Amino acid sequence: MPDAADLKTRNSVRSLTIRDLDQVVELDQAASGQSRHAFFENRLKTGQAEPRAFISLGLVHDGALQGHVLAQILDGEFGGSHPVAVLDAIAINALARGQGGARALLAHLEDMAKFLGVRELRTQVQWADRQIVNFLAAVGFKLGERLVLERSSARTDGEVAVGEHQLDDTQDYSANGTPLRAMSRDDLRAVAAIDRRLTGRDRSVYYARKIADSLREQGVRLSMLAEADDTTAGFVMARVDYGEFGQTSREAVMDTLAVDPDLVGRGIGRAMMRQLLASLEALRVERIRTEARWDEFALLAFLGRLGFTPAQRVSLSKAL
Repeated sequence: MPDAADLKTRNSVRSLTIRDLDQVVELDQAASGQSRHAFFENRLKTGQAEPRAFISLGLVHDGALQGHVLAQILDGEFGGSHPVAVLDAIAINALARGQGGARALLAHLEDMAKFLGVRELRTQVQWADRQIVNFLAAVGFKLGERLVLERSSARTDGEVAVGEHQLDDTQDYSANGTPLRAMSRDDLRAVAAIDRRLTGRDRSVYYARKIADSLREQGVRLSMLAEADDTTAGFVMARVDYGEFGQTSREAVMDTLAVDPDLVGRGIGRAMMRQLLASLEALRVERIRTEARWDEFALLAFLGRLGFTPAQRVSLSKAL
């Protein structure tokens, strides 16, 4: 084992590869008490395939991995309008703590993110995790502008199952009979067109990556498209995560939900959400999480009507 006294001068930071998997899992398990092998395996493999979408760095001393930091580059998830880097895993060997290793990893992460055009670093933490909250505050993170919301995938009181109807359809997410189907690569043009009307930006490259992600066998991706009047009416994209931000339970993340502006008010968003919840319940995924800016009042009201409430997590951000 290295001598703590010389860690500052003999550390180096390098990119991680799949060959580092066992050491990464071991470091994380020592810090969290849980194994997230599947999460790190998927992240390192995907990062090698898409180096501009993921940053994975290791702190090395005398050839041994003493710490790691992982982030992904998002450009549109949760309604975002600019690229951001999301820090979702960081761990340091107990011996290396207090020697500047974590700060060195973050500094390299920030440099790489800025090189990729990112100007903001985000993360989420449990509000009661004082150790990580204090560390992130010390390195420049501040309370973010986004709220983290969640709900159970199971039906709550008053909701109905797929195929059921009730006289008061305020909780019946698909009583309007909106046709829904899985998304395919052929839907890219229609999806990008709806997004362009909502954002004013052409994000075809972003959606091409998202659709490709949803069709991969690695992990669980749920991408659904709604149709009305023989045209694409809206879409929703979600994934099942086993490790982001230290999570060790099966949890779904809904990062994209859009409806054609001309078709708002026809229950299309509720229909897509209802089917998504039914699919998650069938997969035995207990909860679903999403984010929204604090001032997106219409979206927050919509999510509230769908049963979402504030999670016990806070969103933090740092300008780069």
